[in-house]
Amino acid sequence: MKFAIPLADGKLTTHFGHCHEFALIDVEDKQIKNKEILVPPPHEPGVLPKWFSDLEANVIIAGGMGLRAISLFDEHGIKVITGAPELEPEELVNSYLNNTLVAGDNLCDH
Repeated sequence: MKFAIPLADGKLTTHFGHCHEFALIDVEDKQIKNKEILVPPPHEPGVLPKWFSDLEANVIIAGGMGLRAISLFDEHGIKVITGAPELEPEELVNSYLNNTLVAGDNLCDH
């Protein structure tokens, strides 16, 4: 599995579409095997779903995301979890793997 998490100052940021870096975390057998920090392509509608699909991401953990974006990720077979707390990406992934990730309301402001 691969997880993508939008970052600001090393922690999840609620501004998914406009963040300047993402953590891409590879997981095998419920263990984190690799973490990369990637700079996304310029923000345009539909670009990030294809980019993450090409990177073989399976799950996005976000604070908030627009409904259209969620739908586009779904079309690419990428699961989106919104309302996640502003924690370090490894902590979020481990919580997801242990079924203890507490996701709240979609924090998207549009």
